[in-house]
Amino acid sequence: MSEDSAFRIISKNATDEEIAAVSAVLQVALDELAAAQGPDDGPVVSAWNRSQRGLRSPLTPGPGAWCSF
Repeated sequence: MSEDSAFRIISKNATDEEIAAVSAVLQVALDELAAAQGPDDGPVVSAWNRSQRGLRSPLTPGPGAWCSF
C-alpha cells in the first residue's frame, strides 16, 4: 500500500479481497455524499454579512459636516 493513499489498513489479517471490498464501499459512500451536497457554488456568505448594506451615505468630516444632515 502506498503512503499517499486516502486511508490505511491496520489489520494484519485483511486479505486483498477484503481491502478491495472496503475500498469500494467507502468510495461509493463518498460519491453519494458528494452528490447529495451538490455543486460548490463558491464561498458561503453568512446571514450577518448578507444583511450588511449601505444604510446611509458615508460620513465626510470637514467644515460644515455637522450641519449637512
